[in-house]
Amino acid sequence: MEAGRPSRTAMRAAHARARHQADPQRVFTDPLASKILHLGPAELTPPPDDPVARYNIRFVAARSRFAEDSLASAVTAGTQQAVILGAGLDTFACRNPHTGLTVFEVDHPDTQEWKRHRMAAAGMAVPPSLAFAPVDFERDPLAAALDSAGLDRTRAAFFIWLGVTPYLTRDAVLTTLRFVAEHTAPVHVVFDYYLEPPSAMAPELRTAHEAATRRVAELGEPWLSYFTPDGLADELRAMQLTDIEDLPGPELLARYLDGPTPDADAFSGHVLRAGRATAR
Repeated sequence: MEAGRPSRTAMRAAHARARHQADPQRVFTDPLASKILHLGPAELTPPPDDPVARYNIRFVAARSRFAEDSLASAVTAGTQQAVILGAGLDTFACRNPHTGLTVFEVDHPDTQEWKRHRMAAAGMAVPPSLAFAPVDFERDPLAAALDSAGLDRTRAAFFIWLGVTPYLTRDAVLTTLRFVAEHTAPVHVVFDYYLEPPSAMAPELRTAHEAATRRVAELGEPWLSYFTPDGLADELRAMQLTDIEDLPGPELLARYLDGPTPDADAFSGHVLRAGRATAR
């Protein structure tokens, strides 16, 4: 992203969550998604007829649903700290239904300042359970930012990291995951990642993928990293994050939607939950 400007891909993800609220097959409910964008009902159109665009919007919604469902299970087990890495315009902290859960939002300082202004303009107060931790993932130490914000490394924590890893280098992604794994207390993380597009991808899907790649590059936020499920699982196990659930996007959507879902080989987005139920 450009210095002094908020993340434009964060805005795109926020619009996807807001548009999803008009989807007759809604898998994720977020009544604040449109409010933080200052959008009225007339501006929230249903997903387009294009199956690839419709799938992408639902994938953004489903990954948030999965993350928040997984967090709820962790809270039931005693977790009282949630860290949202690359929070963008995510509204969970303002919808937080869990008494006693502190939410730490980590993001680039420019994006975070932009979010504060949007919240204020929308009449959305910063809840007392929310703490901001500004950081540039490629340059700043994540540990120092979260320490300053008050994260207790001796108490269980749950990390949510959505819509970020493709825009970071492989080294930056693995460094962040190692930081999560080094949490002294029990810890879990939900994040998404992308596979290298298969050579046998259908022509219309490859065209859509190449168009998406160009769009994010033109926004100054190109995709920089891809992973394989087996390779990523090996990396996570080496970090002692051995409780792993890795879902291709269509398989994730099948949990929440009735009827057929797209072929899992046709789309490259995965959502993964990994963690450790014991202290180090």
